[in-house]
Amino acid sequence: MPPQSSIAPHDASAGFPSRRSAVMGLGPMVATSQPLAAQAGLQTLLAGGNAVDAAVATAGMLAIVEPTGTGLGGDCFALVYTAATRSLRALNGSGRAPAALDVARLNALGWTAMPQRGALTVTVPGAVDAWARLVAEHGRMPLAEVLAPAIATAEKGYPVSELIARAWRAGAPLLALHPAAREHFLPGGDAPRAGTRVRQLGQARALRQIAEGGAEAFYRGPIADAVVASVEAAGGCLDHADLASHASTWDAPIATRFHGLDVWQCPPNGQGLAALVALAVAHGWDLPALPWGSGEWMHRLIEAMRLGFADAHAWVADPAFAAAPVATLLAPAYADARRALVRSDRAMPAPASGIPRGSDTVYLAAVDGDGNACSLINSNYMGFGSGIVAGWTGIPLQNRGAGFTLEAGHPNRLAPGKRPFHTIIPGMATRTGDGTLFACFGVMGGHMQPQGHLQVLAAIRCAAMDPQRALDAPRFQIVPDGRIALEPWFSDHLRDDLAARGHALIPREATPAMSTFGGGQVIAVSEDGVRIGGSDPRKDGCAVAA
Repeated sequence: MPPQSSIAPHDASAGFPSRRSAVMGLGPMVATSQPLAAQAGLQTLLAGGNAVDAAVATAGMLAIVEPTGTGLGGDCFALVYTAATRSLRALNGSGRAPAALDVARLNALGWTAMPQRGALTVTVPGAVDAWARLVAEHGRMPLAEVLAPAIATAEKGYPVSELIARAWRAGAPLLALHPAAREHFLPGGDAPRAGTRVRQLGQARALRQIAEGGAEAFYRGPIADAVVASVEAAGGCLDHADLASHASTWDAPIATRFHGLDVWQCPPNGQGLAALVALAVAHGWDLPALPWGSGEWMHRLIEAMRLGFADAHAWVADPAFAAAPVATLLAPAYADARRALVRSDRAMPAPASGIPRGSDTVYLAAVDGDGNACSLINSNYMGFGSGIVAGWTGIPLQNRGAGFTLEAGHPNRLAPGKRPFHTIIPGMATRTGDGTLFACFGVMGGHMQPQGHLQVLAAIRCAAMDPQRALDAPRFQIVPDGRIALEPWFSDHLRDDLAARGHALIPREATPAMSTFGGGQVIAVSEDGVRIGGSDPRKDGCAVAA
């Protein structure tokens, strides 16, 4: 008797799981969460740019058309794959805490835990420097040409797309607290509805200055003056020296094996380590022999992800302050030991790291005609970040400082000049042995990101799904309190199976919003060079090809 389906029957008019074919082509391709941004990336490729140029053009456009999750005031991480050498580089474009911000200052202000919003959560925005470095070292076009589509759209306006309008409306109470935020993002006193034409004239002006003066124009001069003045007026301590001293860093990416693939992530301070630990554990199971979405499939991936989170939460921090034992955590022997903790019939107790110690985003994938790829993620962290907008520039400033802890002795404890724990993680997979590109992928959404990486990649590699079907497929979500949320399209049969194994499930009627289950993009490349793209139905975007 065949196994019972894990997906309950559904009304196709409900819109999910969606019925969208994967996008296929032999040339360049871009996938991201907003169609105008995907088109900007593709136009850049057709104008002679490469994957990196396209990625930065797409990121710049997303700053305008999806300001709810990203922008010039946020951070950026990227993986760059060079086809000619079959090599990868990782760029850490995350900013650091202000030099004047420390635990003692927060304690004196009455904080016993990191605030989640406001001026004290503003760290140095790293995205603009990251864009400039990517284009300068791996692009073919000048930065001014790469940013031209975003500038034009900011000036002439664009219609707000549906899911972004919903997120904008959710952020309205936060925006209403700050004068510049109200001015730039609540026209007429309210969030724009879907289809409303919006212009971002302040950001257009700022982007023009960056196009002409490069990253220097952001970290020094009038833009920097506006950033510092806005933060200081709101009670923060980010200053000109913090901005002027910022620099992105190039790192060697970290990797693990997963069923014939080498899967790559940026090293800490990002949480890509959580995805890799989970994938290393899952590598030892015969997942292709299990029906996708069966109780056993789901149980094993959930347990692997719980182990990944246990190590990431214990160790991920700025390596300049507290280096994680990455080589040990990704060693096959460690994965074997962690896998041995997983029982088929019973969920394990809350795991801790096996090595004791002494939240809104945008993602994009771009592959060019030569096979180069850029996996890039850009974020203000929570929706509209800190809630503070940098004066005339219209730039929302991130709240990445909320990622620190004030816990004594923790590697991620707040310190001046330190990078916080970061949720945003771009992904890449190459074929073990020859190093050819298998997939450029990512799933945005706070703590959902490594969970999405694990589930989407497992669906593609071990359940023979194309990228679009893998992104359409319902997901589980381990929420911060340790319970498991299942998207409502999973059947009661599966829920009963997981509950019988001891998993604490969130009731169906209390399932978190669809947007919290992540929003992914994938461009896979077949062995004969066909690009196969998918875009998450939980977002407004698409994959586009030439």
